[in-house]
Amino acid sequence: MRFTYAEAMTDPSYYLPLARAAEAAGYASVTVADSLVYPRESDARYPYTADGDREFLEDKSFIETFVLIAAMGAVTSAIRFTPFVLKLTVRPPVLVAKQAASAAWLTGGRLALGVGLSPWPEDYAAMGVPWARRGRRMDEAVEIVRGLTRGGYFEYHGEFYDLPAVKMSPVPAEPIPILVGGHSEGALRRAARLGDGWMHGGGDPAELDALLARLAALRAEEGTADRPFEIHVISPDAYSADGVKRLAGKGVTDVIVGFRRPYVKGPDTEPLSRKIEHLERFAEKVIAKVDERS
Repeated sequence: MRFTYAEAMTDPSYYLPLARAAEAAGYASVTVADSLVYPRESDARYPYTADGDREFLEDKSFIETFVLIAAMGAVTSAIRFTPFVLKLTVRPPVLVAKQAASAAWLTGGRLALGVGLSPWPEDYAAMGVPWARRGRRMDEAVEIVRGLTRGGYFEYHGEFYDLPAVKMSPVPAEPIPILVGGHSEGALRRAARLGDGWMHGGGDPAELDALLARLAALRAEEGTADRPFEIHVISPDAYSADGVKRLAGKGVTDVIVGFRRPYVKGPDTEPLSRKIEHLERFAEKVIAKVDERS
């Protein structure tokens, strides 16, 4: 089992020292949140809170995903970075491929690219991308990012993107894992068919078992059940060694842990020193015990 430290919507100056502290404490990864713009008016609902409210996002600081990965990568040597998740469908996939390849190369392959659909119509409008058929657009974008970041000439001819034979350099020595996020049937099937893993978005803990079962069924249906596959989840079980063992028994490979509730309005007032205390205490009480049992 690997442990991922999650922190978002906090003072941007905290991220580099938090990445160093998480690496020193034994975490395998750190998540990187993605947000483009916040609209003044919107009817959209947030899919991972009970009431769908998104007002907690207003005035929260988000450093651009690949910029932050490069910065954290420069002050660490082992910890991995997992965007949670990059809103792929509102971005040009060729540009994402270049950014991902560059970040992976600069960090020595320490990138697992979490991707998903943006739930916000305003993101699509701001980026000049149609909201309609975004699922199929996502499929094509994943294929393009994977193809370009593996090196050599790659071409693609689809419904949304038409790419002549091109290549980019540098690319990382090993392929970048692409982790598909989302709880919908389409997201689970996309993860099973195209992904190197799946990222759980949290929510009602009682739903996790059903999601894992459906994911397993789809992987069997798609003929991908035998290939390496990462499963990243958020669960109350992740906060004890026994709970981690239960999750491992369900096929979970990575647990995502955080130590404050981010879905609140207003600034994060928790100081950096307290955040480091939280992540170190968890490492002592859970990560160390899990490592001892391994």
